[in-house]
Amino acid sequence: MLKTMVLMVFLTVLLMAIGGAVGGRTGLTFALIMAFGLNFVTYWFSDKIVLRMYSAREVTESEEPELYSIVRRLASKAGLPMPRVYIVDEDQPNAFATGRNPEHAAVAATSGILRILSREELEGVLAHELAHVKHRDILISTIAATIAGAISYLAQMAQWAMIFGGSRRDDDDGSPIAAIVMMIVAPIAAMLVQMAISRAREYSADEGGAEISGHPMYLANALKKLDMASKQIPMDANPATAHMFIVNPLSAGMLMRLFSTHPPMEERIARLEAMRGARR
Repeated sequence: MLKTMVLMVFLTVLLMAIGGAVGGRTGLTFALIMAFGLNFVTYWFSDKIVLRMYSAREVTESEEPELYSIVRRLASKAGLPMPRVYIVDEDQPNAFATGRNPEHAAVAATSGILRILSREELEGVLAHELAHVKHRDILISTIAATIAGAISYLAQMAQWAMIFGGSRRDDDDGSPIAAIVMMIVAPIAAMLVQMAISRAREYSADEGGAEISGHPMYLANALKKLDMASKQIPMDANPATAHMFIVNPLSAGMLMRLFSTHPPMEERIARLEAMRGARR
């Protein structure tokens, strides 16, 4: 958590730095206002935006008794309030959690994941998602992704400003050289930091999910199936939300795979298998 918070602070400072480099005090002020506004919107509305983006439908216990009972039992074991349960009509087997805190959490599973996983494997996946809820990972990762996106947006604005505005600058404006450097370096650095935060939280959720379910191999076996299926079954996922899913929903052919928000699957499975060995 300390590492995550340090990275979050770095992202915020980077956003302010690119604002200052591009527009001096005016740019810095604009960046601060943007950071505050984005964090406000993300805190209050990110869950609704994501659920609507994937046309997730809330289900009741009578509609999905097995799914609902698994979530309720695991939430009780984790000491969490019962989250809302959603299904996303997607063939790719996947799942995610969202919500700003445990009291406003939601867990979503695709229709594909309900078809291919056994009950035990589904327990492992849902325990992983509830670990995210318990650690408040979704809020942290979403804010990180939002700030990183804002940094990239400011860099693009600066590029267009230099193209159409030339080199004329007032005394209050930032340094042209600094602006050029920030336009190149800042988006790359922001993306790398966001990915580092996301990967760290995935490892933590794997460990937390194994503790909640009590069986590390439930999740390990599920990850093996999900990794294979996600490569075979495409999903029209927004790259900005890829970090939320238990496995990367983006197709293997996309450039984003080179800069994945998820740790290597082999490493995740190896860590879970090591947890099983430690329990013996």
